[in-house]
Amino acid sequence: MSNFLANAFDSVRHKALEAARLALPQRCELCAAPSTGDLVCAECARDLPQPGPACPVCALPTPSGMTCGRCLAHPPPFNATITAFVYAFPVDRLIHAFKYQGRLALAEWCARALLAARAGRSASVATRIVALPLSTERQRERGYNQAAEIARVVASETGMNMINRGIRRVRASPPQAALPWSERAKNVRGAFECDVDLSGLAVAVIDDVMTTGASLAEFAKTLKGRGATRVENWVVARTLPPGG
Repeated sequence: MSNFLANAFDSVRHKALEAARLALPQRCELCAAPSTGDLVCAECARDLPQPGPACPVCALPTPSGMTCGRCLAHPPPFNATITAFVYAFPVDRLIHAFKYQGRLALAEWCARALLAARAGRSASVATRIVALPLSTERQRERGYNQAAEIARVVASETGMNMINRGIRRVRASPPQAALPWSERAKNVRGAFECDVDLSGLAVAVIDDVMTTGASLAEFAKTLKGRGATRVENWVVARTLPPGG
């Protein structure tokens, strides 16, 4: 399916889901109180953990939003990270429901939160969207790739082209969450392949949670190996390191 047809299909799908959502009584995913068409009510939304000043490259906290020392000394393969929330309660509860309990309607909420965060980052210049791939085995177990579900909504809302083919995860490895932070980069080494010519393109990689950034760094390396000049991470939530 071409990108044009895929985007057209996603637009129709999005409008159908939106119509169905508005036609049904809506309750907040967090407090179960009636909410006016939103999955998270306004009162709960005000309590979601927001990121403060952070490094524009890795999104870890820094004074006045300066680039952190680690990114200055050892620049990662990606160029920037945009995040909507800190990965803490109750955002972790929402993402868990979306990722493991089949609450696919939360893809739209995640996408809109990401786009609101992106609106405050004038440095974002990405023109293509790609979802961080899951391995075939993991996607078969889950039934969907949560990053792809978010990316489809982002593409529909922005009109940006989403790259749907030719990018894959070729090696199934233990879940990153089960490993110590120090072992995560080794766990994903060589995990991705790309057959798409990305020469001269700035690419936004969509994912739900960024923890150490090991998977996103390895994926960015793969995309730049195929010619991408810039890779931005657009993640719904950023995990802070222990004690951070």
